[in-house]
Amino acid sequence: MRIAIVGAGIVGLAAAHALLDRGHQVTLIDQGDQTARPTDGNAGWIAHTDIMPLASPKVWRNLPTWLMDPLGPLTIRPAYLPSLMPWLIRFMLASSPVRIRTSMAAIRAINTEALPSWRKLLSSLDLSTHLRENGILSVWKNHGPFLRAKDTLDRQRDLGIGIDILNRNDLTQLEPALHNVEVGVLYPEACHISDPANLASDLMRLALERSAQHVAARALRVEPKNNEIHVHTAGSTKAVIADKVVIAAGIWSRPLAKMLGDHIPLDTERGYNATYPKGSFGLHRPIMFEGEGFVTTPLDTGDRVGGAVEFAGLDAKPNHGRTSAMIARLKRFLPDLDADQDARRWMGFRPSIPDSLPVIGSSRRDNRVVYAFGHGHHGLTQAAVTSLLVADLIDGMTSEIDLKPYSAQRF
Repeated sequence: MRIAIVGAGIVGLAAAHALLDRGHQVTLIDQGDQTARPTDGNAGWIAHTDIMPLASPKVWRNLPTWLMDPLGPLTIRPAYLPSLMPWLIRFMLASSPVRIRTSMAAIRAINTEALPSWRKLLSSLDLSTHLRENGILSVWKNHGPFLRAKDTLDRQRDLGIGIDILNRNDLTQLEPALHNVEVGVLYPEACHISDPANLASDLMRLALERSAQHVAARALRVEPKNNEIHVHTAGSTKAVIADKVVIAAGIWSRPLAKMLGDHIPLDTERGYNATYPKGSFGLHRPIMFEGEGFVTTPLDTGDRVGGAVEFAGLDAKPNHGRTSAMIARLKRFLPDLDADQDARRWMGFRPSIPDSLPVIGSSRRDNRVVYAFGHGHHGLTQAAVTSLLVADLIDGMTSEIDLKPYSAQRF
C-alpha cells in the first residue's frame, strides 16, 4: 500500500522502517526545520525500566515547592494557565490510585518490548553502534526521599527489573565526579544512544535509501476520500495521495486529529537543556537527579543536562533563565564543572498527555488513519515498539499488546 507518514521525528522514522519492512511504499511528510522537536534535543535515554506515569505521588510531593520557583523544575506561565486548565483537570483525575495502576500497567506493557524492539531495528539497519549499554543511575541527596521511593523500587523488582542500591562509597567509586549524594540506584539494563539527532539523521538517510520519499512541507489537512486519502500540505496545490496515513507529528498532531473528529488532550511540556563539550561533566552514564527535575547524559557529541518542564504553549519565547538555573543546581553535584564554558542551549516541545500514555490507534472518523503521538518523556524509548504496533494497525493485524489503553477514543 501507499502509506503517508505525517512527521519525521523518531516515531515517524521508526514507523517508516517498520512499514518498509512489510513491503509498503512510504512517503514522509515533514517540513524538516522544526528545531524544537524533541527528536533533535532529548536526553537520549531508552528508559524502558520506567513504570510510573507523570501523575504520580513523587510529582505531587514535589509540586508545591517546584511551582513556587519560577525558574524551578516545573512551572506554568500565568498567561497560559487558562488554556492549560482542561489538561490540568485531566492530570488530577489521572492521579487517583486506580488510574495510576491502570497507567502503570499500560506503560509496562509497551516498555517491556521497548529495548528488544530497538535492538532488532538497529541491528537490521546496521546501526547497533548507536546503542550505549552502561546502565542508568538515579541519585538522591539524602535517605529520606529515597525511602519514600521504596514502593516504586519494590514494584520494579517484582516486574523483574534489575536494581542495584548504592551507598555513598559505591557512588564515589562508580562516578568519582559526583558529589553531595548519599544513595543511588543503578539500573544496569537501561541504556542510552549516541545522540538523538544523529540517530534520527541515520534513520532518515536509510529510509530514503530504501525507497521512501520525503515531502518537505507542513501537513495542513488529512482528507479521507472514497478509495484514497489526500494529505494537503503548505505551499502546494497538489495533495499527497495515499491508501493509509500515519499521523506521528508530536504536538503538531493535535489539530490534524481534531479535524478527524478526535479531541486529544495533548499539550506541550517545554523542556530545556544545555550541551557542554564532551567530557565536561566527568560522568560515565546517564544520571537522574531525583527531586531536582533534571538529568544528565554523556552523549557522543557532548555532555547534556536537561529537564525543567514548562507549560507555556507553542508561541511563547524560550526562557533560558530556566536553563541557567538548572545548570546552577547541577553545579552543586558536579563542583568541578566549568559552567562558564560555551554550551549549546535548546528548548523543545514534548507532546504530553495527562495519563502519560501515547495515542496509538485509529482515528474516530476513518480507520485508514492511524495515530502515533503523545509519548511525552518516552518518545525515544517507545519509538521502535510503537512502529511495530503501527505496522500491525496498517496491515489490519492484531498486536500482541492490547491497544485499548492507548486509543484516541479513551478521552
